[in-house]
Amino acid sequence: MTLYVLVTCIIAATGGLLFGYDIGISGGVTSMPAFLKKFFPEVYRKASTAKQNNYCKFDSQILTSFTSSLYIAGLVSSFMASATTRAFGRQKSMLLGGSTFLIGAALNGAAVNVEMLILGRILLGLGVGFSIQSVPIYLSEMAPPRMRGALNIGFQLFLGIGVLVANLINYRTAKIQNWGWRLSLGLAAVPALIMLVGSFTLPDTPNSLIERGQMEKARAVLERIRGTTDVQEELQDLIEASEVSKTVKHPFRNIIKRKYRPQLVMALAIPFFQQLTGINVIAFYAPVLFSTIGFGANAALLAAVILGVMNLVSIIISIFIVDKVGRRPLFLEGGLQMIICQVLIAVILALKFGDNGMSKGYSSFTVFLFCAYALGFGWSWGPLNWLVPSEIFPLEIRSAGQTINVSVNLLVTFVLAQVFLSMLCHFRFGIFLFYAGWTVIMTLFVYFLLPETKNVPIEEMTRIWQEHWFWSKMKLDYSTPGHEPVKSSNLPDHQNNLELVENGIPTSTNTQQQK
Repeated sequence: MTLYVLVTCIIAATGGLLFGYDIGISGGVTSMPAFLKKFFPEVYRKASTAKQNNYCKFDSQILTSFTSSLYIAGLVSSFMASATTRAFGRQKSMLLGGSTFLIGAALNGAAVNVEMLILGRILLGLGVGFSIQSVPIYLSEMAPPRMRGALNIGFQLFLGIGVLVANLINYRTAKIQNWGWRLSLGLAAVPALIMLVGSFTLPDTPNSLIERGQMEKARAVLERIRGTTDVQEELQDLIEASEVSKTVKHPFRNIIKRKYRPQLVMALAIPFFQQLTGINVIAFYAPVLFSTIGFGANAALLAAVILGVMNLVSIIISIFIVDKVGRRPLFLEGGLQMIICQVLIAVILALKFGDNGMSKGYSSFTVFLFCAYALGFGWSWGPLNWLVPSEIFPLEIRSAGQTINVSVNLLVTFVLAQVFLSMLCHFRFGIFLFYAGWTVIMTLFVYFLLPETKNVPIEEMTRIWQEHWFWSKMKLDYSTPGHEPVKSSNLPDHQNNLELVENGIPTSTNTQQQK
């Protein structure tokens, strides 16, 4: 891997800061008394009364609308982002994402009423939709096959950094009376500026440039990111894939064809299941949740910070192991770990939690279980939710496939964010058993239906479905040009040459050129 690829992917991955900062900031702000008193006085009164059931004191559809409005806006914008990404390139989508997020941050920081607050959230959602549509695709297309997992997880890494930074900011701003919440919301402009400025420095991907007919520029970018002029065979593969993609006039209609059935199932199931681990609603409402189980306001924010640190640590671990151990083992181990933690949390809350809260010892153990849960998620369903869908689609339906992935993710996030506080009120400790049950289902789904994608070149991914015990029964036909199945034992010469060049070993082609 060249230094240029590394720097480029790091800059692009900062798009994850937008989503991460918002996830972290929302829950903290909604637990600040000054914010509740100004915009949601009914919730403030309910939370202040000692007679209110602990599980139900934050239950408010207006309050959850503040959090969830971003995700329905992101859902709508992801469809616009698909067309933009394909017609104008990945880089332009990132620029649009940063711009709209910046305007939304300004509106939220200056909000004087609920309407202004939710309008700002909608603009933040538009920015999130564009960024999570374009960044994972950009990372997968720029990365060499054997480093694709680690570089793509950079998006989740910056998402985790965004969550942690937001929690730290909330912890400090909660101590500022009356206007601390404005600082928390307004500082969302910082990750937006980072992405906006960073996007101006990025080249577009060779795949996108070829798709838009810019062949010479595509060759120049490919040579630079591979660190060699020996790119003709890889370039030809990309051109052939682009020619196939140009025959597809309606990618959303094409994606439902039989031969794309495995990819479509994954694009629908993986983001759906990821949200049903419960991680995002727990991250949104972590301070509220910890307040519910007996922590004071500042202690709850500090517990959320600890949770963010654990999530970030696990993401960093996944960067170093995903291309060694593979995607499937991480999915399976992470799922098992989350199931155990969720069941234990439910048992403790059922037996030890009442209207007067919980003892310090059990509260601390509950935080420990949340941290173990966050670790399991952070090296499995967290990063792999973005990695696997972004690498399995052929070029002709890649933008459409990523749109489906993003849309399902945001739609389920919206629904769960909207109903979580009501579910907590009615299900009580059973909410964690609800998520544990779904985690069992998704772990079995991965075990039986998801093939390993580790080290498979992105333009040759179709063969994994033809070799899978279940999907091969569908007799998938990828005989169109650019989709010839390639056996793993006989990868194209340009992939072998690429690995040699990256390890400092001269290839025969390079030797001939030097002569």
